Amino acid sequence: MTAEIRVPTLGESVTEVTVARWIKKIGDAVKQDEALVELETDKVTQEIYATTSGVLTEITVPEGGTAEVGALLGRLGEAGAVASAKPAAAAAAPVAPKQAPAVTQATSDGLQRSGPAARKLAEEKGVDAANVTASGKDGRVTKGDVLSATPSPAPASVVSTPVSVATPGGREQRIKMTRLRKRIAERLKDAQNTAAILTTFNEVDMTNILAIRDQFKDGFEKKHGVKLGFMSFFVKAALAALKEIPAVNASIEGDELVYKNYYDIGVAVGTESGLVVPVVRDADVLSFAQIEKKIGEYGKKARDGKLTLDELSGGTFTISNGGVYGSLLSTPILNPPQSAILGMHKTQKRPVVIGDKIEIRPMMYLALSYDHRIIDGREAVTFLVRVKDGIEDPQRLLLDM
Repeated sequence: MTAEIRVPTLGESVTEVTVARWIKKIGDAVKQDEALVELETDKVTQEIYATTSGVLTEITVPEGGTAEVGALLGRLGEAGAVASAKPAAAAAAPVAPKQAPAVTQATSDGLQRSGPAARKLAEEKGVDAANVTASGKDGRVTKGDVLSATPSPAPASVVSTPVSVATPGGREQRIKMTRLRKRIAERLKDAQNTAAILTTFNEVDMTNILAIRDQFKDGFEKKHGVKLGFMSFFVKAALAALKEIPAVNASIEGDELVYKNYYDIGVAVGTESGLVVPVVRDADVLSFAQIEKKIGEYGKKARDGKLTLDELSGGTFTISNGGVYGSLLSTPILNPPQSAILGMHKTQKRPVVIGDKIEIRPMMYLALSYDHRIIDGREAVTFLVRVKDGIEDPQRLLLDM
């Protein structure tokens, strides 16, 4: 019995996907619920799992190819079935019974005499004719041969398919943008074109937070099974400020201002594929430990490409920590339709005036980018001061002040 592998529904806004990679190859044995193929949308990377055990007998959409929701990606056959890498369009052609096709090493001439589909696929995959074993009539190369061939070397970190090398000697390489990267670019540019973005800055003394971490980090991790980081403090400080300045937690929809009485905090996470912002739902009812666990879980899932659309959807306010990469100061861009984003930065010892004395303190610059259409300067500055107060005097967070 043959089982079809099709593109599932991945969300209302997702109509097309790109095949990032086939985890299983033609002829591989597959167990039920084992990952078969990795699909990339403009939001997430999603693995597709086998609904039954068998052998991967056919791939109809190669790596780098696109397909609509519901489209056929490949087929699973019963154990012992003959595998074929021929796409669906070619599968309808007559197959010679009983006699296996002759297999020869392809030449450039053999590839040129092959059909346009095979040549196009070889170009897209960067396959050299010398690496292709031809199984077609008169030494012609089929699409299945190309799919089974070893591609030319490419950087291990590159997910997209190289489409051309612009100059001899490999000085340039053109890589097709991934769907995620294109979506990030569209959203960021849309934010700049739509919102009236301003940024206000402040600095915060991290002395007390560092002292609390040093005092309680071992006991906190032993009790809760998670490390005590900075993010939970900043989330709690931001929540207190959002409750006082509700415009920062609001958004614009058409000609209406939408004020939210819930607090879903997006936490920006950098990955090799691009920036993603998973959302900590109802963060105001979570403890420090619950916030740290959720952020840690999202970080691991982001690195593994396991975040779901639901985990990336929504959000009323975002926090981005560029300090983990060494950034000293930056102006973060809004995450539409949100109206504000808080940027954290590197903690660095600097001389500051405390009373009438100059002391060396661990300081961090904070940045709040905001949409001036909905948030006034007074509100933005006040919000950032409230965050600063909460971090410098953590007892305020514990007493909800």
